[in-house]
Amino acid sequence: MRKPFELASETIPAGQRKIVDIPLSMMSDHTPATLSVQVIHGKRDGPTIFVSAAIHGDEVLGVEIIRRLGRLVALRRVSGTLLLVPIVNSFGFIGHSRYLPDRRDLNRSFPGNAKGSLASRLAHIFLNDVVQRCDCGIDLHTAAIHRNNLPQVRVDLRNKKARNLAEAFEPPVILNSSLRDGSLRAAASQLGVPVMVFEAGEALRYSDFAVRVGVAGVLRVMRHMGMVAKSAVQTSNRKVKKTPVATQSAWLRAPEGGLLRARHDIGDYIHEGDILGLISDPFGERETEVRATKDGLIVGAVTIPLVNQGDALFHIAFLPKAAASGASIEAIEGEIESNPMFDDDEL
Repeated sequence: MRKPFELASETIPAGQRKIVDIPLSMMSDHTPATLSVQVIHGKRDGPTIFVSAAIHGDEVLGVEIIRRLGRLVALRRVSGTLLLVPIVNSFGFIGHSRYLPDRRDLNRSFPGNAKGSLASRLAHIFLNDVVQRCDCGIDLHTAAIHRNNLPQVRVDLRNKKARNLAEAFEPPVILNSSLRDGSLRAAASQLGVPVMVFEAGEALRYSDFAVRVGVAGVLRVMRHMGMVAKSAVQTSNRKVKKTPVATQSAWLRAPEGGLLRARHDIGDYIHEGDILGLISDPFGERETEVRATKDGLIVGAVTIPLVNQGDALFHIAFLPKAAASGASIEAIEGEIESNPMFDDDEL
């Protein structure tokens, strides 16, 4: 038998799972605030990984991915240890806010400080009690408010371990994303823990197909690491087997303020010169075209028609059309429908 896994003041024997509440602080109404972690400690040896969500409190889609993941039959026989953290930023989650009560962004507060601000203290606890205990991690995110993301994995391609994990996830597309000061990925990298980010959907919204892509991807990573049986999840059945990798991407911004009528959405492949949308004034007397400046795949888009000059409208990943053919919404949904991975009781 493996040794028990210890977290905070709790001991989890091999072959068992337990939710551990790590004390954070006392809220203003005297309610205790905790960081809740579900520990699934397998009987057999293996790696330790974490899957986290809601570092930004309004990114609820990752919470649903972890909820579904935790109920899968495949996790009854895990090799190694899985740490599930569905809500890192409980303060923002309760308030439907991206930030903490002091308006700090938790994902710009790492590695944190035990005596710092609320965000800094939370970052310190999460990094030291959870992240540094692991061999790797998967951090689940959505787009910011009023934006929508195509399911994608973001990773620093210079980190070979992180890139291998991203490829094992088999997302519709992989984007190169440099490490940013204060981010979880940057702080984890300093500890030698590769972390990749899965981005999909909108803030405060569910998307069933995006959730399914996320659950399948996490399972593929676990299979790649020998934590679950090969039969636990199938490989992608899309025609383009190799996941496209975009080394560059950019946001196309509004040349004028007004009302946007978009002609394209996430998952569309567009060509230089294509009209992606029209911006007009409320009277319809002035109309400005929004044209693509390069060929590429739309991996993110604004969802609100009210725009100001300079607002980010379309996030374009610069890829050749052949490579991006399997990343359309139709291709992703078709893959999900033709490859039902989960029994009803597991959902």
